[in-house]
Amino acid sequence: MAPAPRLLYLHGFLSSPASFKARQVSAWVARHRPDIDFQCPHLSPYPSETARQLEALVPTEAPLYLMGSSLGGFWATWLAERYRAPAVLINPAVAPWQFMPNYVEVDLKGYHTDDTYRLSAHHVDEFRAYEVASPTRPQALWLLAQTGDETLDYRQAVAKYKGAKQTVEPGGDHGFQGFERYIPEAIAFLEEH
Repeated sequence: MAPAPRLLYLHGFLSSPASFKARQVSAWVARHRPDIDFQCPHLSPYPSETARQLEALVPTEAPLYLMGSSLGGFWATWLAERYRAPAVLINPAVAPWQFMPNYVEVDLKGYHTDDTYRLSAHHVDEFRAYEVASPTRPQALWLLAQTGDETLDYRQAVAKYKGAKQTVEPGGDHGFQGFERYIPEAIAFLEEH
């Protein structure tokens, strides 16, 4: 029997597995596709730590599917490139080092937990080490973006993921309004690629 595909949902900066979209995907998979091994790790805001966490979750034999929102989209892009896996990217962060300096040497708290963090300048530099400047398999990526994203400029993602499947909706916000509409199609896309 073939091993179950593993779907890694990667949440955004200071978020957690309790994020709204993560819970929506988890519930949909549990109800409609229990054959998929859904995992949403609680990602560290420290880049090298996150990379180690993610590498440990990559299955050796089973197919790997990726979904990432915001900073999770940055990490999903890195994993997709490294392991030739398909990914669905929701309002992804393209160049986190551009906004990360705002968070350096500031006490940070997770949105859903009491965890606290403090980033240093070297953490900002570390993000660059994980950048995928231009994905080599854009056909295996699907960008979901909304032009009303108040946190990130959606045009950066449109440019970076040229050649990928792109769904760009007018309005909306950084959370991607109505995301649940795309879950069945997203799973189908991952399985096709």
